[in-house]
Amino acid sequence: MSAIVTTRGLVKRYNGTLALAGLDLDIGEGEIFGLVGPNGAGKTTTLSILATLLQPTAGDAEIAGLSVLRSPDRVRRVLGFMPDAFGVYDDMRVWEYLDFFGRCYGLPADRRRRMIADLLELVDLADKRDSYVQGLSRGMQQRLCLAHALVHDPSVLLLDEPASGLDPRARVELRELLRELRTLGKTILISSHILPELEELCTSLAIIDHGRVVAAGTVGEIETRLRAGAVFRARVLGDGAELEAARAVFAADPGVASAALRDDGVVEIGFRGDDEGAAALLARAVGAGVRIASFARAASDLEELFLQVTAPNHVDEAGPGPADGGGG
Repeated sequence: MSAIVTTRGLVKRYNGTLALAGLDLDIGEGEIFGLVGPNGAGKTTTLSILATLLQPTAGDAEIAGLSVLRSPDRVRRVLGFMPDAFGVYDDMRVWEYLDFFGRCYGLPADRRRRMIADLLELVDLADKRDSYVQGLSRGMQQRLCLAHALVHDPSVLLLDEPASGLDPRARVELRELLRELRTLGKTILISSHILPELEELCTSLAIIDHGRVVAAGTVGEIETRLRAGAVFRARVLGDGAELEAARAVFAADPGVASAALRDDGVVEIGFRGDDEGAAALLARAVGAGVRIASFARAASDLEELFLQVTAPNHVDEAGPGPADGGGG
């Protein structure tokens, strides 16, 4: 997969305070890429630089082969940006809002009409075409702002905390919309504090802290690098004595680092081998008479990995300045 978004050695200082400290990213074409980090880690600063709204102190970034420093106008033609604090014009109707931005991009009238109809259908706001923007719910305004970012049909979308303030139903709707946009060929870079949402949605991600990437890849790849092996869970049938005997069988295996019996009859196994070794472990346990109802690798926990690789007692380094918003 070729990279469509890259950053190399991005540094940004605010009045001497270091917000980015040599950030390197590679985002493949067609990915939904998550940017994860504590408040002040540099997420919003990174997105603002990629969106050509902020110049780095050092380093460079490219989108679709175009430098954000040398070709900012051309970069703006291939990307759509949805900031955390999005702005809408309350005295406009929904179709007028999109028409206004279509005019800003120089789209002719017939193309604007098609674009408005297509985008309102895409974001499920066709029935709100003639409604005033201020009458929309927050979730609807969020979808309208996403439509605004798509007016010129960009290949890359930068979304800063797009699910912020949304209720659970609106978050589900947004998640499904982003998946649909990916099927349409869009590359999406999304920052968020809602870690379970990112774990389910993103094809890969980067965890950043103090302006640096501390871990990158899929959740599974990050877990593999951080942990010596994997965690498996075996649900065992039987009474207390049989459950303890099963735990002892697993614990005695040379590939097992730990085996703990939970109250629900599940043996949690810290295993040092690969998938072939896990299959052999299961076969040995069954051969030893352990009655196993289910045996599976424990789901990766992005929140746990996030806490493992980010520094404790993190403070907002970039401060609440306008470029970082105190949350990036």
